[in-house]
Amino acid sequence: MTESVSPSFIAALPKAELHVHLDGSLRPETLLELADEAGVDMPAREPAALANAMRADDATDLASYLSRFERTLAVLQTADALVRVTRELVEDHAAENVRVVEIRYSPILNTAGGLSMEEVLEATLEGMRLGTDQTGIRAGLILCGIRNMDPATSVAIAKLGVAFRDRGVVAFDLAGAEPGNPVHRHAEAFEIAARGLLPATVHAGEAAGAESIREALLHGRAARIGHGTRLQEDESLLAWVRDRSIPVEICLTSNVQTRVSDTFEAHPVRRYFDEGILLTLCTDNRLVSGTTVCQEYRAAARHLDFDAGELAAVARMGFESAFLPLDEKEVLLAQVDDELDALLAGLDPD
Repeated sequence: MTESVSPSFIAALPKAELHVHLDGSLRPETLLELADEAGVDMPAREPAALANAMRADDATDLASYLSRFERTLAVLQTADALVRVTRELVEDHAAENVRVVEIRYSPILNTAGGLSMEEVLEATLEGMRLGTDQTGIRAGLILCGIRNMDPATSVAIAKLGVAFRDRGVVAFDLAGAEPGNPVHRHAEAFEIAARGLLPATVHAGEAAGAESIREALLHGRAARIGHGTRLQEDESLLAWVRDRSIPVEICLTSNVQTRVSDTFEAHPVRRYFDEGILLTLCTDNRLVSGTTVCQEYRAAARHLDFDAGELAAVARMGFESAFLPLDEKEVLLAQVDDELDALLAGLDPD
């Protein structure tokens, strides 16, 4: 780790988490308890051992990484489970000094137990409300269409997101198997979101190349890009993203686990930052990647030589990139700027 960046400094940074999946971020203890209630087998019976078993360090690609979700989704098929897991996820972020969290998931994946997508959404909104009431942080939901499902499903999810736009849903997303499932197949869903004034962020440039990012921007009308690891493959597109201040949601640990980046040191986030791209550090999945927001910042310092001032700049970019009303964002940024100035002024000059 860069010597000037201490764990206490990273913990004290006010942070925003804009790319975290609900169904990949359960507490191990909660996963065990919910599994017992649902009669679902788990690969371990003790929380630490289960956390280790669920961590995807042995993944060979995105598909094998996503296979872990079969177990988490199996226990997230009741309203009570969804309320609990959402509330706990908000609480876990607040404990890391995260001030804004945007939680994403696809409600179609939580309907196997008989819930409708609207009932799924109502449960997660209730869990989010309980968490924010307790912690005071801001939270929003991002609803995901699934690339490899019938586009009609994405249409239904986009319509649901628009209907709940003023009740806690902040954006529409497209996730799932990227290769062979282009954004333009789901163009109608993105049209519905746009007409309903619901912004979009799109998973792109993770398991597929820069052309996937181009599709997300042109056909998905993406206001942000999820992952964007392979943006570096197209210099003109990289400049286009930079010049239009389109935020890129960076998930370092996840990208190494899915082999989109060979190592932390090889990850392009250092170049993106130096090029002036607006970016934010995110966990993707706290359980499946075995990480936290603070750990992602520590990884940037340890492996990519981000110093304290650069990490403070990245933290600020997270707030700039959040799907918040402008007046709220300006007030929040003023508070964040004061805190960051004080943190940086308090660093030992040696």
